[in-house]
Formats: sequence, C-alpha cells, structure tokens
Amino acid sequence: MEVIEGCRLPVLRRNQENEDEWPLAEILSVKDISGRKVFYVHYIDFNKRLDEWVTPERLDLKKIQFPKKEAKTPTKNGLPGSRPSSPERDLKRKLEAVSLTTQCSPATPVAPTPEIPTPVFAQQNGSVRRPVSAVAGRKRKAGCLGTDEDSQDSSDGIPSAPRMTGSLVSDRSHDDIVTRMKNIECIELGRHRLKPWYFSPYPQELTSLPVLYLCEFCLKYLKSLKCLQRHLTKCNLRHPPGNEIYRKGTISFFEIDGRKNKNYSQNLCLLAKCFLDHKTLYYDTDPFLFYVMTEYDCKGFHIVGYFSKEKESTEDYNVACILTLPPYQRRGYGKLLIEFSYELSKVEGKTGTPEKPLSDLGLLSYRSYWSQTILEILMELKSENGERPQITINEISELTSIKKEDVISTLQYLNLINYYKGQYILTLSEDIVEGHEKAMMKRHLRIDSKCLHFTPKDWSKRGKW
Repeated sequence: MEVIEGCRLPVLRRNQENEDEWPLAEILSVKDISGRKVFYVHYIDFNKRLDEWVTPERLDLKKIQFPKKEAKTPTKNGLPGSRPSSPERDLKRKLEAVSLTTQCSPATPVAPTPEIPTPVFAQQNGSVRRPVSAVAGRKRKAGCLGTDEDSQDSSDGIPSAPRMTGSLVSDRSHDDIVTRMKNIECIELGRHRLKPWYFSPYPQELTSLPVLYLCEFCLKYLKSLKCLQRHLTKCNLRHPPGNEIYRKGTISFFEIDGRKNKNYSQNLCLLAKCFLDHKTLYYDTDPFLFYVMTEYDCKGFHIVGYFSKEKESTEDYNVACILTLPPYQRRGYGKLLIEFSYELSKVEGKTGTPEKPLSDLGLLSYRSYWSQTILEILMELKSENGERPQITINEISELTSIKKEDVISTLQYLNLINYYKGQYILTLSEDIVEGHEKAMMKRHLRIDSKCLHFTPKDWSKRGKW
C-alpha cells in the first residue's frame, strides 16, 4: 500500500502531557532519504506549527483515507486584500523588500450597543461594590486584519485556551503546498537557536541547510558560521537602525522607517514570517513603520520582538503585525508590545486597534490586555456624593486609546453587560475582580510614558514618504 500526498491517516505523536496519541493527519509531502521514505504531516485539528516529518513506523496504515480525484483548478495565493502570487515562482525571483500583512481567522463579531445610559456596578456575594454608570457612544467604523502573538501573557485566566485549528481559516483554497510546509530547519540568532513554525520565503538555496545563520543586529541571513563570523567583523550595528524612542532599564524601542531601512525591514519580515501563519509578503515596505523592542547588555541591543504599523491608516489601525520571538515568550513581553502601541496612539491623540481579523493567539493576547486595561479603569472609579460614579464607553476609549468597538466587545466577552430595569448594567463579579488583581500582581513589565520620546509625523504632507 503506497502512501501518497493528500492521504489522511492516524499518526503517532507525543502530546504536551508526554503521552502518545494518534490524531488524524494529512500527508503533505513524501521524500526519500538514503533509500527510506519520510512523510511531512499536518495534524488536522492542530496548529500548523506542530507539522513535522515522520517515519513510516508512526503511520497507522489500517485507517488510511486516499484523496478523492478532483479536477485541478489553478488557485491564487491570497485572500481578499492580498496580492495574488505563486510561491514557487516567487522563490525563484530575486527577493525584494517585503512587508507583512495578516490573513487569519475572523474575530468574534461585535454587536452594536444602543446609545442609552449603562449603569456599571460590581457585586460581591450579592452586595453592590462599585456602582458606575456608563453610556455607550455612537458606533464607529470597524476595520479589518490581524496579529500573531504569544498567548501565554494572558495570566489573568480571562481568555480561554487558543483553539487548535490547523490553518486558522476555514477556506484553504488560497493555500499552496509549498507554503504549507516549513522550509527552514533551524535559525541561529545570536545566542538562540530557533525552530521555525511556518514557511518563510528565504532564497531557495538556503532552505536545504541544517542551520540558517542571522546577524542578530542587522538580521542579514548567511549560509554558514564562517560567513557569519566574517560578516560580524564588518557589521557596525549593535542595535536596530533608526531612532531609539524609548528606554527604561534594559528595555529599548527603536522606530524604523520601512523606506529608509529597506534591507533591515525585509530581513525582519522574513524572520517574522517563520513564526506568523497566513501572512502575505508585500514587496514594498515604504508605507510601514517598524517598532523593534530590544534588551540591552554589554554586547548590544538584542531583538525581543516587534510590531509594524502603516504610516497612514484610514481605519485607525495602530498595529499591522506583532510578534514576540519564541525565546522571550511567556515573560510578559507580548503585552508590553501591545501596551507600547497604545502609548503611541495616546501621544498621537487617536484611538487605535490592531488590524482584524486577529489570529487565535493574537486575539487571546489582545483580549487579555483589553480586559486588564478596562478593568483597571472601572475599579479605580470612585463614587461622589453617594451616587454611582459615571463613565461612558467613549470616556473609557479616550482614557485607554482602545477603539470603542474593542471596549464593547471586551465587555461582552467578559459577560459584564446585563439588562436590568430598563438599563444596561455592567456587573463585576468577585471572580473577575480577584482574577484581575492576581493578574496585575504578576504583570511586572509596564510602559513608563515619561521614558517615551516620540513625536508623531503627519505622513499625508510628505508626498511619497
């Protein structure tokens, strides 16, 4: 019985509890190594980052499902809003500057909230704790794109675990077999060795190497350790190019113009694509700004993560892509990146939102940040003259720079909105309050607005940037 591409069958894998399981998987590719076949599998109900090469012993051939024969029709790689391209053809082209945009699973839709008084109060054991009135303002125009971010920052226990769908979108028609497979085995970046999660269009001649070496300061990719060592003797960078706009302790943020620093922006996008699923690589970085977070030591400023944003966004997007590199995940850096993006929005005098739809992990991280930030505002309200303290949805939005639609969707997600005696009531339960307080005690990394040195630019007056 020959196993071919497109077959589905149970495959042995070890789960997080170190137990063996046999989930259904799809064979994406078959290759021969020293006369022995190995199979690249995608576990159907799991994230693509878990895809791997397996040996024949791990296949359950008794339950194999062969693909149905269908007429093949050409498909284009891209969803609405992305630029159609053929990855196989693009891999052969000379790589140009790229920028990332996300095409991920849709976020939970937000129902419009009527414009009526909304008393907000918290109850503990049946007693009113913090009476507050909130008024929902007019619904503003919603936007659309997304982020991938480390989900483990959400230590408040409010968001649920990420869903484990393989592709993050239901429509696979835009998927190409080349882009569905990890093509880089290992990346060495400074003192870290990273195992990529997804496909990234590095030059094809580099994808067969056991290790791809990156300069951790300029992010240039090199084929060997010897080439890297020779490069380091000539590379003068010890921090990302661009302006340092924030420093507190060992944490710094650098603002990089995608037009002025195309090579760095291109290399950053290629690295990010290894850990962000369903991105479309654009060839023009000019319309984007990149904000790179670094950690400083005696050797220089080491990249921790980054987010990008459009110089001009008609939809109030303050983030296009956001990523914390795997060695720095589960340490609070993801939420720090999100907080910094909103700090910039405050200086700009705008409310912002990440491009939607968000990925599952991105939605998880943002919901956690929105929940903590909004609960922080509500719990600090004090009553005056014995009356319920009043706050509107618009006021919450202005205080936090979180777009009004995101404020409303977060309140709905937390199940705080109730209708009582003709009014909309927000009820902060004891569990919510205790969970929030515990989460804030663990959140040690915060942005200090006094350390931010940032002057917004009016890009509309700058012609072609």
